Amino acid sequence: MAEKRMNLTLRCSVCKSENYIATKNKRVHPDKFTTQKYCHVCNKKTLHEEKK
Repeated sequence: MAEKRMNLTLRCSVCKSENYIATKNKRVHPDKFTTQKYCHVCNKKTLHEEKK
């Protein structure tokens, strides 16, 4: 049986540092994952996107 969930790395859209690891179901959500997270390098909340 194929694995349904996929591990992905979240990258800050401002400084491009890779800060978080998340999982998503690639069958249900095939589009790119984005969310607001705290970046320790920028020292503020920024948009984090799925690294491709």
